[in-house]
Amino acid sequence: MVEEPSKKKALDVLQEALEKIKPQMEVRSRRVGGASYQVPMPVRGRRASSLVVRWLVTEANKRPNKQYHSYAEKLAAEILDALQEQGGAIEKRNTSHRMAEANKAFSHFRW
Repeated sequence: MVEEPSKKKALDVLQEALEKIKPQMEVRSRRVGGASYQVPMPVRGRRASSLVVRWLVTEANKRPNKQYHSYAEKLAAEILDALQEQGGAIEKRNTSHRMAEANKAFSHFRW
């Protein structure tokens, strides 16, 4: 399903899509002096990989059943959208990066 539109091997397409979705930064809550701050932190390797897979699966599940008749079609459509910098998984990555950028002032709480 993935090979037909892209003319590449399925594994190469999947790896390329995973790399495009992978987040660089995320925010984590830190409690300092009774207040909680959203502190931007870099995402390490295993966590980044698990976030990518989790986002792909969740966004594929959100796709309508009337348009896609099997889960494989939903997942393939989400992967192909990721290659074109579109789709729900890319939106989640962008949201994560936007949150980290917005809370850059609290980065000194990182330890």
